[in-house]
Amino acid sequence: MDIFLQQLVNGLVLGSIYALVALGYTMVYGILELINFAHGEVVMIGAMVALSVIGALMGAAPDLPGVMVVLAGILVAIPACMALAFGIEKIAYRPLRRAPRLAPLITAIGVSIILQNLAMLIWGRQYISFPPLLPRASFEFFGAHITLLQIVIVALALTIMAGLWLLVEKTRLGRAMRATAQSREVAQLMGVNVDRVISATFIIGAAIAAIAGVMVSAYYGLAHYYMGFMLGLKAFSAAVLGGIGNLFGAMLGGLLLGVIEALGAGYIGDLTGGFLGSHYQDVFAFFVLIGVLVFRPSGLLGERVANRA
Repeated sequence: MDIFLQQLVNGLVLGSIYALVALGYTMVYGILELINFAHGEVVMIGAMVALSVIGALMGAAPDLPGVMVVLAGILVAIPACMALAFGIEKIAYRPLRRAPRLAPLITAIGVSIILQNLAMLIWGRQYISFPPLLPRASFEFFGAHITLLQIVIVALALTIMAGLWLLVEKTRLGRAMRATAQSREVAQLMGVNVDRVISATFIIGAAIAAIAGVMVSAYYGLAHYYMGFMLGLKAFSAAVLGGIGNLFGAMLGGLLLGVIEALGAGYIGDLTGGFLGSHYQDVFAFFVLIGVLVFRPSGLLGERVANRA
């Protein structure tokens, strides 16, 4: 039972990160019907920029509290990722708005590869360690150990999800985003600046991705130029699981995928003597993706709709 609870906690932490990244996929798809495969690399850039700032501050002002150093890294990573996403949308995706669907999809994969190689040239091939700046306090709950970092990650992720929901449902920009998702042409006739709304969608998703990048690097204690690839695929699987294009679906899919992966790696791995342990934890995410595509392609909260004319 203690193994189950521990893996459930681990799964909720991982799921919170997956949900944040999946929100970027689902927002862009909801408006453009585009799978932005470069989104995982935006997460990676956020982590790398934050670690660069953290390293510079540790050298320049070693007496600064660790929490302030990490916060400074996040505050620099967010605008850097927002500017990157704005440039990607304007340069790579906007000229292909009316192109066949395959063209922007191939472009997204190309942008992903370009960002990976740029990151490799800037930060190198080696793993970059996240310095031990955050408190290491832990608590025990029915045999499961919960660290303060895990609590902060889940609480911050839930706060961001709630804030995004309020933005989409209660603000003028949110109404414009929902109108653009329904019909870009009609929204434009009603006075909505569609280009600005689409850019804002990419920028908001990138800001969340930057925070998720710092979360995952702090949780695992390292970052790498290739880290966004697998994280992006898992977040995409989470978005499909919940119903891509649905905000609540992305949140639910991320949390469920994290729990399934953690239970598969820990609890099920223990039952099978380690045969399906942590070395195979990535397999479970793609088993889930295949199962959803076979039995419910629209996802758990997705609607079955006909193709647009």
